[in-house]
Order: sequence, then C-alpha cells, then structure tokens
Amino acid sequence: MYRIGYSLSPKEVHSFIQNSLLDHAKQRGINLIEIDPTKPLTQQGPFDCIIHKHYDSDWNNQLYQLSLDHPNVVVIDPPQAIEHLHNRVSMLDVVTSLKIPQGNQTFGVPKQRVLDESENLMDSIEELGLKFPLIAKPISVDGSAKSHEMFLVFNENGLKKLKLKKPIMMQEFVNHGGVIFKVYVVGDHVKCVKRSSLPDICEETLNSVAEHEGFLLFSKISNLIAKNDEAEGGSSDEVEGYCCGVEKLVEKAEMPPLEFVMELAKGLREAMGLKLFNFDLIRDSRDGNRYFVIDINYFPGYVNMPEYESVFVDFFCDVVQEKRKKNSDGEVELDVKKNHHEEEELCE
Repeated sequence: MYRIGYSLSPKEVHSFIQNSLLDHAKQRGINLIEIDPTKPLTQQGPFDCIIHKHYDSDWNNQLYQLSLDHPNVVVIDPPQAIEHLHNRVSMLDVVTSLKIPQGNQTFGVPKQRVLDESENLMDSIEELGLKFPLIAKPISVDGSAKSHEMFLVFNENGLKKLKLKKPIMMQEFVNHGGVIFKVYVVGDHVKCVKRSSLPDICEETLNSVAEHEGFLLFSKISNLIAKNDEAEGGSSDEVEGYCCGVEKLVEKAEMPPLEFVMELAKGLREAMGLKLFNFDLIRDSRDGNRYFVIDINYFPGYVNMPEYESVFVDFFCDVVQEKRKKNSDGEVELDVKKNHHEEEELCE
C-alpha cells in the first residue's frame, strides 16, 4: 500500500475525503492518511506523497524540513508556487505570458487595473478607459470569506459606495452568455464542466439601473448571490432578472474545443508549477472564438468535478509510479557507478 498523507481544513476534509474516494483508493493500493496538525510533521508518516492546502508559514517550514529530512517524499504542491495564486495580480499575469497552440481560439484576461490607497476610483477608471459594469474584488486570496467578497458595479455612484478596502482589483465585466466553464486540473488529468454565471448585461439594462442602486454583492464570480440586505442598492427584482433563464443558457451552451482546453490547462500547469488547481473560463459573447481566464484557484472543490474519485486515484497512481521509476533509475545509476568503481579497482 502506498501512503498518501493529506492536510486540509476540516471543511475540505469533510467534502473531499468521501468514503467513495477512500474505497476507490484502497482498491488501487493507495492508503489516504490524515495528517495531525497538532503534531510535528516529521514525527508522522512515513508518506510516499503529501497533498495539502494551508496558508501559514509554520506549515510551510514543516514541509521544507520534511523535504530536507525525507527527500523521497513527493510534496504536492510547493508552497512557493501556491503563493502566486494568493494574489489576483500575479494569478492572472501567467495567462498573458502563455504561448500555446490555439487553432481558431484566442485567450487572454479582461481589461483590469489595481487601484491603490492614494488613487481616486473614478479618475482611475476614466484614465484607463474602463467601462461599466465593472467587477471589484480584493487583491488578496487567503481562503477567507472576505477574500471572495466581490461586487458587480453598474455606475459611478456604485463605485463611490464600495466598501472594499484598497488596494482593489477593478476588472471589466465581459458578457459571456450566462455560462462559465470550470476547468479542473489534477496533474495530467483535465475535466471541463459548464456552470451558470451572470447573464449578459446589455446597454439598456445598464442604463435602467437607478443611480442610487449602483452595485450588487456576490460571493463568487460564477454564482450571483442575492445579499441585498448586505449590499446597499441591490434590488431583488434585478437579481431575479439576472438569474431568469440561466439554466436554459447552460444547457444550450457549447463546450470549448477539448484540444484548446487541454493545451491551456497544460500551459498553466507548466507555467505555475502546480498540479492541483482549477481555472474559470468564459467565452466572449461578441466573438465565439475569444476566451478569457478570470480566476485561478488552488485545490478547489473537487467534489464538484465529475468522477473526482477515479481522477484522483489515477493521479495518485501516476505520482507513486513516477516516484518508483525515479527510485529505480537512481538505483540503476548507483549500480553502474559501483560496477565501474569495481572494474577500476580490478584494473589497478
């Protein structure tokens, strides 16, 4: 049995470590073992591989020490690589630098800008030529509810009333047909699913929003949540209007070309040095071949990915087989060196 250690938050353990996953893993010779956060990591194990999702420096230091003491333990993923996804600027910078085969498809990120403490919101928007509606979101992604608190801003009044603490990311909202594509990456394994998102906002709708309303609050870009008691000016009629008919839009939406999705996932995986993540992809309503990456998340809610159990068990098998191969190659190399040394001694 190969031993895969996991260290996740209680919420993630509850959702991810299902009996179906444990049973499927055991059938393939994989034993999933929970790491005790109250004990030093070096006193636990042994592990063939560790998966994790933590944000504190103490955990990172423990992983570093484990790598020194037990270099054969595969750590997925390196903390320094994960940290790039804790900032919404560095998170999407990698997308613009990708060079991948695209066919008829093009990709990028929506026009966006970070507003610092000293900047006036409206002046910066006009200077950059950004157009309403805009999405306002915190720069930091630390796993807290606050870091996922985002606003859809309709007009200048809504911009003035924002309660987000600067610096904040202002990103143009791109009409995308009310459908978002969530691409899950687990090593070389890639799954793309479609989910409901914000419906297109036409000029008429934008102009009909009353000046005193201004913005709506939603916890995640892909799922509008009616929190009108928390967000000044957001009316329930607007929310119902946006959500109306979304299920039909999702049902009718065509999936992005598989080859394009696979190449994009591979490019991101190699550029970021990460194996466990997902990214949100939208298709521009004005151009069916134009796509935008709007978010990248480390170790997302994989339970929402179809057949996540078999995908992960295949991934774990890939990891241990690659480890076995490296160990075997190392042993062969040592044997070659040993034989060569013995031959030299005989010659002498």
